[in-house]
Amino acid sequence: MKRIIVLSLVVAMALAACDAAYAPTQAPVEPTVVPPTAEVIVVTVEVPVTAEAPAVPAPTATLPPAPPEAAPTEAPPTEAPPVDNAASGQLSVDASLWGEAFRDVTYSNPSFSLRCPPTQITFNATVNDPATNAVDFYFRMEDRKGTTITEWKNLGRMEPMGNGNFSLTISGETIHPDLRMALAWFDFQLVGTNRLGQVMGRTEKVVQLITYTIDCP
Repeated sequence: MKRIIVLSLVVAMALAACDAAYAPTQAPVEPTVVPPTAEVIVVTVEVPVTAEAPAVPAPTATLPPAPPEAAPTEAPPTEAPPVDNAASGQLSVDASLWGEAFRDVTYSNPSFSLRCPPTQITFNATVNDPATNAVDFYFRMEDRKGTTITEWKNLGRMEPMGNGNFSLTISGETIHPDLRMALAWFDFQLVGTNRLGQVMGRTEKVVQLITYTIDCP
C-alpha cells in the first residue's frame, strides 16, 4: 500500500517536471506606471477687512432767507419833454449845427431891432452832458449891404434854467453902438464849459439866419 502512494507521488512529480520543462515562456508583465498625483497646495491669505464707512446723507440745499422788501423810493425826476417849437413859437436851429455838446438850440423870432418891434429876441439851448454848467454866448454883426463883418464878441453867459436848459434874452440896445448896423445879419455861436472853465463843446457858427436893424425896414 505504501509503495503505491510513493509511486504515485513520484509519477506526479515527474509529470509536473515535464510540464514545467515544456510550458511556453510568458512575456514579462511591464509594471503599470502610475502618473504622479498633482499636489494641491492651499495658501491662506489674510485680507484685512476695512469697516465700511457709514453712508453720508446727501447735502440738501438750504435757500437763504428772502431779503426784506426795499421800501419804495421816489422816482428820480425826469427831464422835461422836448418843447414843441411850432406850438411855442420857437424856431429851431438846424440839428446839423448843434454840435456834440448840445441837443437843441432855438430862437424866438427871425429878426429884432433897436427901434422897431420886435426889439427883443430869446435864445434857448439844451446841453447833453450834465457836467456842462455854463454856456457862453458869442456873436458878430455882418453887414447885409456890404462886406463889413465884426469880430466875434462874448455877450455873456446864458441863464441856467435847470435840467440842462439855458436861456438868454437880448434886445436891440444890447448891441454896442459901435457894432450896430442899419441892416445886418446877427450871427452867433454857443460854447459850453464845466466848473473848471474847460470847454465841453460848442455849436457850429450859426450865420445869416437872424436879421438885425436899427430902424424899421
